[in-house]
Amino acid sequence: MPLRRGLFYASVQTMVDTRFHAVAAPQPLSALLAAVGFDASTADTRVAMVRISGARELVVAGPEHLALAGHVDYRGDLAETLAGAVIVTPALLDSVPAGVVPIVVPRAQELFTELLHRLYPGDTRAVFAAGLAHGAAPVVEVDVQLGQNVVVGPGVEIGAGTVIGANTVIGAGVAIGRNCVIGSNVSIDCAYLGDRVVLHPGARIGTEGFGWVDLTRSNRKIPQLGRVILQDGVEIGANSTIDRGALGDTVIGEGTKIDNLVQIGHNCRIGRNCLIAGMVGLAGTTIVEDGVMFGANSGAAGHLTIGRGAVVFARAGVSKDVPAGARVAGAPAEDVRTWRRSIVALRRLTDKGET
Repeated sequence: MPLRRGLFYASVQTMVDTRFHAVAAPQPLSALLAAVGFDASTADTRVAMVRISGARELVVAGPEHLALAGHVDYRGDLAETLAGAVIVTPALLDSVPAGVVPIVVPRAQELFTELLHRLYPGDTRAVFAAGLAHGAAPVVEVDVQLGQNVVVGPGVEIGAGTVIGANTVIGAGVAIGRNCVIGSNVSIDCAYLGDRVVLHPGARIGTEGFGWVDLTRSNRKIPQLGRVILQDGVEIGANSTIDRGALGDTVIGEGTKIDNLVQIGHNCRIGRNCLIAGMVGLAGTTIVEDGVMFGANSGAAGHLTIGRGAVVFARAGVSKDVPAGARVAGAPAEDVRTWRRSIVALRRLTDKGET
C-alpha cells in the first residue's frame, strides 16, 4: 500500500487536516454564534441560512467555511474571499464581498477563537487521545527498523528503510517517508515527513504553537489546527521543537539543517538549504527564504521575512524584514558593517572616558 504523499511534501495548506483534527458536524452559523454567547440579533439576516462545516483562511475558504479578517493587512484577501461568513473588525467591513456574511466585532480574533473551539472541540486532548485509540492499522513498508518501546499510533505510515530509535512516540495519522532516521525519545504529531529526514534524539515535531487571545487576562488558547511538513533531506537537531501551524502549516524546506535546541514557532515557513545553528528562536509566521543562515542564539520576531541568501549573525535579534543577501548583526539587527562601526565607536568613547 503506497504512502499518502505527493503534494503533502511540496505545498502549504491553509485548511484544517481532519486526518489530525476532528471537526464537528456542519451547523448553522446562528447556532454557532449562540453557543458562544454572541448576540446576532443585529447581524446580517443571512446568518441563519449559512451552514458552517469548518474554518479556513480567507484565500481558500468556500461557501461552507468560516474565515477571519482581524487586521488591515488582510484587506486584499478579504475582498476576494469566497467564504460563507467572515468574522471582521469594523474597519474592514467595507471590504467584505457582497456574497459573504459579515459578523462585525471589535475583537474579531477572540470571537473567531471561541468559534474554533466549537468547530474543533477538545483539540489538545483530541490529538493525544487519537494516539491511544484503536483505529486504522499502521502501514509499514519493508526494511523498517523499530527500536524498543516505540509507540506507533493508528493510521501511521512509515516508508521503506526507515529506522526509528527507542522510546519514540509517533502520533495518529503521521506519515514518515523512506530512508529516514528518527532518534530515540522523539515525539511526532500532526506531521508529514519526506524522504531521508533525520530527527536527532529528543526532537519534538508537531507540538502546539504558542497562540493566545485576551492576553494576560484569561489567556484563552487559540486552537492549533495545522500541521508540520518536513520536506526531503531535512535534519532536525537534538531537543529542537517545531510547532505545528494554527490554521495553515509550519514548513521546513528540503535540504535545510537545524541544530540542537532550536525553537521554530507555528506557521513559520523555512525555505530550502537553510542552516540554522543552535539555540535559534523564530517566532510564529516568520518566513525564511532559500539559503538563509542563522548564527547561534539569534532570533526573529514574528510576521517577518528573511530574504533569500541572507546571513543573521550569532546573537542577532531581527525585528524587521531582512532583504535578500543582507548580512545583519546586533540587537536590533542591522547591516553588519554599520553594527561593527558602532561597536568601534563605542569602544573609542569608553577608552576616552577611562583616560
